[in-house]
Amino acid sequence: MRFITFCVLLMGLISCKNDKDISAVPVTDETDRVSSQTSTIEKTNNNLIYPDEKHFKSIRQVTYGGDNAEAYWSFDDKQLVFQSNFKDWDLGCDQMFLMNASQTFEDSKPPMISTGRGRTTCAYFLPDNKHILYGSTHLVNDKCPDVPLRENGKYVWPVYESFDIFIADLEGNIIAQLTNEPGYDAEATVSPKGDKIVFTSMRSGDLELYTMNLDGSDVKQITDELGYDGGAFFSPDGTQLIFRSSRPKSEAEIKEYKDLLAQGLVQPTQMELYLCNADGSDLRQLTHLGNANWSPFFHPDGKKILFSSNYESERGFPFNLYLIDLDGKNLERVTHGETFDAFPVFSNDGKYLAFSSNRNNGGNRDTNLFIAEWQD
Repeated sequence: MRFITFCVLLMGLISCKNDKDISAVPVTDETDRVSSQTSTIEKTNNNLIYPDEKHFKSIRQVTYGGDNAEAYWSFDDKQLVFQSNFKDWDLGCDQMFLMNASQTFEDSKPPMISTGRGRTTCAYFLPDNKHILYGSTHLVNDKCPDVPLRENGKYVWPVYESFDIFIADLEGNIIAQLTNEPGYDAEATVSPKGDKIVFTSMRSGDLELYTMNLDGSDVKQITDELGYDGGAFFSPDGTQLIFRSSRPKSEAEIKEYKDLLAQGLVQPTQMELYLCNADGSDLRQLTHLGNANWSPFFHPDGKKILFSSNYESERGFPFNLYLIDLDGKNLERVTHGETFDAFPVFSNDGKYLAFSSNRNNGGNRDTNLFIAEWQD
């Protein structure tokens, strides 16, 4: 959603980092100063759980360096796939890695299950637990694509037109290409029902949501309003979609959006969450908080959304996790960090939450994976 270096600057990998890095989330001039400081918040439970984080019964750090994000569970909850750009793993940009649910990697490296070519984003398990899908740029160039600089001082995300969506086995062999339209195709996730994929595409000329079958057939456009719709996930019963969107309204905003998009860029500083049925009907805006509200995921009961936001921030940070009901009521803050918490993903049984955070990074800019035991 795209979607991994927010605190490398404090996001891309925006959603699903859009190829979001964590460097893909909005930052400010104060970011470097804050991200370089060791957290002063008093911490408990091995220094990983902050005070007032009552939904975390326990927590475990999984990775220990680089930018690690978008960890998604297999349908049987036994494994996760995630993306990393950790230089100690000989990476120039994001690639996909496989882990068992109980593993940690303080002194070891997980198996890479992408090609190691190009840049990848947004991996997700298929229902058989033996295959994943992910976005990759490797068909156009084996090298990592260039990362754009700020546009007129503003943070931007790249939407590489070389991204297409592929299916691979857990040994890293690509067995199918699901998209081949010109332009950006990425940010794919799978319905818990195991029958549909939702993804973001530029095939219409704008960044819209689409669904397709698991074999790439029956492609249907879901959204059609100007703006960047992405990072979509299905509800537990597969009937609804939650996603984040930056939708320009004024004439100046529309011009800026179109000018950036023509360069393959988007500006993720203003994003809100939207809900719709899986066929695109009954579309409505869920949040009206301002700033950047993104990386949403359904609570296992299907009645709430967990997401990341900096709406309480004045200078672009921190990002924390929040819960909100589907009617937009009962907003509750879940994490209480000083820098960055995002990409929350519940296990299918609802017992655990995987997320990315700058906590316990020794004062550097690493964004690591954590798995928390969840309690309502």
